[in-house]
Amino acid sequence: MSSNSLVTVVGAGLAGTEAAWQIASAGVPVRLVEMRPVTNTPAHHSGEFAELVCSNSFGAKSSDRAAGLLHEELRILKSIVIRTADMHAVPAGGALAVDRSIFSRSLTEALASHPLVTIDRREQLNIPSSDQITVLATGPLTSESLSSSIIEFTGLSYCHFYDAASPIVLGESIDQSIAFRASRYDKGDADYINCPMDRKQYFTFREELVAGEQAQLSDFDQDQSSFFEGCLPIEQLARRGEETMRYGPLKPIGIWDPRWGDLNDRENRMTKRAYAIVQLRKEDRDGRLWNLVGFQTNLKWGDQKRIFRMIPGLENAEFVRLGVMHRNTFLESPKLLEPTLQFSKRSTLFASGQITGTEGYAAAIAGGWLAGTNAARLAKGLSAISLPITTMIGALTHFVSQSGGGAQKGSFQPMPANFGLLPDLAKRIPAKRERYAAYRDRALLELQSALKILSSSSS
Repeated sequence: MSSNSLVTVVGAGLAGTEAAWQIASAGVPVRLVEMRPVTNTPAHHSGEFAELVCSNSFGAKSSDRAAGLLHEELRILKSIVIRTADMHAVPAGGALAVDRSIFSRSLTEALASHPLVTIDRREQLNIPSSDQITVLATGPLTSESLSSSIIEFTGLSYCHFYDAASPIVLGESIDQSIAFRASRYDKGDADYINCPMDRKQYFTFREELVAGEQAQLSDFDQDQSSFFEGCLPIEQLARRGEETMRYGPLKPIGIWDPRWGDLNDRENRMTKRAYAIVQLRKEDRDGRLWNLVGFQTNLKWGDQKRIFRMIPGLENAEFVRLGVMHRNTFLESPKLLEPTLQFSKRSTLFASGQITGTEGYAAAIAGGWLAGTNAARLAKGLSAISLPITTMIGALTHFVSQSGGGAQKGSFQPMPANFGLLPDLAKRIPAKRERYAAYRDRALLELQSALKILSSSSS
């Protein structure tokens, strides 16, 4: 390939935005094809790049957590998306959360102003020819026409699961005489609004969730049995058991309202602690908008308003966005991809982001970084790279590739960042916190070493 080869990136979500930036930053012209707002999806609300559809949280910030380690690796790799997330972060306790509108707008403006980026607002109907270096970053909501082209090319059908988004309410409509500000275990500032429930309120609420009417998924298959475990609708959690929500998003442990009295008084703590707690997290820096944490839902909108206003403190809540559900599709990547994210049968074609079967915002960004970096290297006549499997990015891409052996697992499913993907340490460390810190230290050290090798091979 010549050094001035144009690379096409299809899709301007998190992965496509990162991929396009890395290609342009390497001095290679890139055409970024995005169908929104000309053609919309069931889940997006704007034509901005890197729009966050479900939550505004990228997961735990601490680098001894899997998501936090992924963030730190991406900072080392000069990810524009993570840098922008850091710039537009909103208080969220131990999580990295952003003002999603400003975040997306900032990334759109950055790409639009780059001299090597051409933005093409249209639907990509098929896979470009093999002489064109292409990154497919269309995400889990790939259009029907392009999906058909991918299926024809791979000879495999898509897998799918159902995903959902949480409602958002106006902060001024939350009753602060009932709700209170606190973070779990007092970690960081009191960044969450907490709505406490007693036992009777909790079980009445659960009964209404279970009985609530579901919206029909008219845009997709009617089979709603396939949910991603990491993002279950709240009503689905309620159906799994009487106490299931209390061990999930409504967990009361570690949250205390000073108005209840002295937390250190054991008798007081046992008698006054809430039976369940609903948490809300900031959507914007000023706290005008708040989303219900873990309240992904497919309830009909009328039932959402009625049932969620049963939550103490939300009796008069004004909803600026209600929950929606959509079908996510992904490739049988272990049968198709190399750890470089190239298709085995076509080295000029890359896949990145959630379409590859990684789950979570940061994982999508990581796939975009690797696919974009390798597409640029290919355009410049260099060989593609993979990252060490001791890094979280390397472990994720290894898992979804042929080298990861996922094709033998029987039923390939989306995988979020987690320490179980990483190879064992040389020395066993029983304590989890210390073990995770050791995983982190090894990952960051080996990533720095890999970067030195990459820099020398590019010069």
